[in-house]
Amino acid sequence: MSLSHLHHHQRVNLMPELREAFSDAGGGLCNFYTRPQLTESELPIRPHSCGLTNEKLQVGTDSPPPARAPPPALVAMVNLYVLVTSVKPLTSFLHDVSVVKTSQEPRGRVTKLRKLLLQQLGPVTSHEALQQVKKVIGDVLTVAVSTNQKQEALSRCVLCYQLLTFTLLLGGSVTPVVVQVDPDLTLWSLSDPFDRQITRDLILEDTLYFLLPSTPLWSGRRGRQDGGCRATGGVCLSDDDFLILLQFQRLMKTSSPFLPLHPGVSSSSSSSSGPRGISDLLVGIARFYERRRSGVTTNETERAPAGAGGGPCVDPHLRQIYTAPPLTLTPPFSPWVKQYHAEVTFDTVTVRIRPEPASPACRVHLDEQGGPRMANYPVGLGNSRISILVTDGAGLEPVVMATYTIQVFRESRPSLPMFGDHMMCGFVQDCGLQVQPDTPCGLQPSRVQTPPQTSPQACSSGHAPGQWVVPCLSCSDNRTCDWRAVAWQPEGCSHPVVGRLQLQDCLRDRKVLFIGDSTNRGMMYFLLERVNASLEAWGRAHDTRVYQGLNGGRTLVGFSYYPQFWLDRKSRPTFREALLQLLHRSRPLANSNQTVLVVGGVQWLNTDHLRTVSEVLSSESLGDILVVVKSLGMGFHLPVDGVRSLSLTEVQDLYRENHQIVSAAKHHGYEVIDTFSITMGRHKEFLQGRCACHFHEVEKVGSAGLSHGTRSTTNRTAPPSAGPALHSQSSVLDTEQEAGPKSSSYHVRGPVNEVYSEILLSRLCPRTRG
Repeated sequence: MSLSHLHHHQRVNLMPELREAFSDAGGGLCNFYTRPQLTESELPIRPHSCGLTNEKLQVGTDSPPPARAPPPALVAMVNLYVLVTSVKPLTSFLHDVSVVKTSQEPRGRVTKLRKLLLQQLGPVTSHEALQQVKKVIGDVLTVAVSTNQKQEALSRCVLCYQLLTFTLLLGGSVTPVVVQVDPDLTLWSLSDPFDRQITRDLILEDTLYFLLPSTPLWSGRRGRQDGGCRATGGVCLSDDDFLILLQFQRLMKTSSPFLPLHPGVSSSSSSSSGPRGISDLLVGIARFYERRRSGVTTNETERAPAGAGGGPCVDPHLRQIYTAPPLTLTPPFSPWVKQYHAEVTFDTVTVRIRPEPASPACRVHLDEQGGPRMANYPVGLGNSRISILVTDGAGLEPVVMATYTIQVFRESRPSLPMFGDHMMCGFVQDCGLQVQPDTPCGLQPSRVQTPPQTSPQACSSGHAPGQWVVPCLSCSDNRTCDWRAVAWQPEGCSHPVVGRLQLQDCLRDRKVLFIGDSTNRGMMYFLLERVNASLEAWGRAHDTRVYQGLNGGRTLVGFSYYPQFWLDRKSRPTFREALLQLLHRSRPLANSNQTVLVVGGVQWLNTDHLRTVSEVLSSESLGDILVVVKSLGMGFHLPVDGVRSLSLTEVQDLYRENHQIVSAAKHHGYEVIDTFSITMGRHKEFLQGRCACHFHEVEKVGSAGLSHGTRSTTNRTAPPSAGPALHSQSSVLDTEQEAGPKSSSYHVRGPVNEVYSEILLSRLCPRTRG
């Protein structure tokens, strides 16, 4: 391959001499190792794919047999990344990032080479091992260049470079064994595609910053009149050699994760290929800058290599923010910009993010000082916020030096407005999470295609079986549906929507007590807003609260958060204790349906809790109050860091457990709202929260914002052929509301939460109630 067409200033990631030596087309490392010139050499090479017949591969009786699987005596198989900046003379550098794969870590991980050696060998031996790694790689490169038969015939490319991947076997010996050399940047040891992409980008970015000078190396003309000789330190150099010398000097003093490899401080001019004169100069430069790094020569203007790490965080900026899927940040990323916005589609439910600090002395954490460096985030509908903290970990306590923020907006499901003929489609579960294996998933033609002649009777329970219905042009394509009109349709009945005045009258002189987690609290806030026509105050209560000013002071609402998972197990109140505290804080209580207890949460509830409810109410002489059980709900079904993640099998187990809870509640004579069936088909429509289990969100509404009667822009009425249904994107609009407040300080949004909260109100206030 000829490079004669290149201009003198051009750079190419290609060195034909190295490609010829190590490429598979030329036999790779196997062919290189078996060359006649290496018969007497003792290079620690053990090509892993050359077969058992080659006796040269036996590097000692205690060495493991060649195989693709990690041998029993293996400590680590390590990928190292070598940058060769010149072949004649040989100059090369070693990146401080390595990829390690062991039998205990088959997926591979990225680590600093020096950190790895320190962990494996201890502080005394690790320095010697690092020098041995450098020596082995340098020796292999030196021999590869010296034995290449074609290099003299090729046109010389002064500023060409080559990134190589060396795979080394680190065993019990300090001296590593080379098992593979790839003439490209490869990351085969990393199983995670995201890790592979990030590591590849980092190494390539480091390479470009390292190689490309901010100013030209030398502006002199080639082919001068004095015969092309330039005197430097008493040595006559050609223009090419002088350019190589200038580049090597600049690279040696550049702050970079690349470590000098060859020539090193122990190199002699005779060990380097090329003319003796320039080799002497290169070795001298290498020794000078090594002494400078070691503190023999000090200069305040010089910094330690960025890969060294340690010390204070003096440059608290990010180098890059990596995400999967890739986010288009607005404005485009810059280390100096701290606020960003990004938008993702409806089907994007998680984002993996990994920020990289500009300086290895700085640490990055997500969301909080003790947060992870990399994490999977659930992306709820609407706005989600991701905070990236750059901290200084040099002291006993990390100090936040800078904070970057990404506001991620996730779009709603794409909707096609219905203006003409359409059909009604129904669905119970999403094909992406098939909870009931024997039940069809996705859109199916609905059994109800024409309006019923008479209104169905009111449902006799809050857990009547049902499905979601939506008008579509075709049930085979969910992109043709008007998702703004999606509604929950019980089978053969309906849940009447309770008007505000009726609700206020129904709840007069009643006490409604909630015990459960944030999903139960979302129902409570919906009730507060509906009955008061506003939500004047709210908070993420994680204790026991009593609200007494509701409905003109005629209705009391209490809430007790359970379970308090953030406390130590021994310090957590039991369910019995939390329930008793709520009852005692809310007394006096009438032993009738004037007292209501709503119990439930996302996935902690079981039949034992229902038995405890029965026992406590009996002991407190409250056995005749109205108990409403909110069953389980979807959540924890995404692979998110920091919270438990359920497999499909575990979600299917939850479905069966939910059925047991519903049956147990009916046995106790309790009302039930089957929130699992309602959330199952719309599990992607969660809002903010790491659990992906929140289907409600409280947002602030200004004086000019949405009023209670107009808080949704979608139609309140059901589609003409849907039949009676609860709309998940509408609100109650009554003419009698005109006398109520026109705006709310806060608003509870969330179409799925609205559906099962309206069912709760219909069970609290049935039309037959006197």
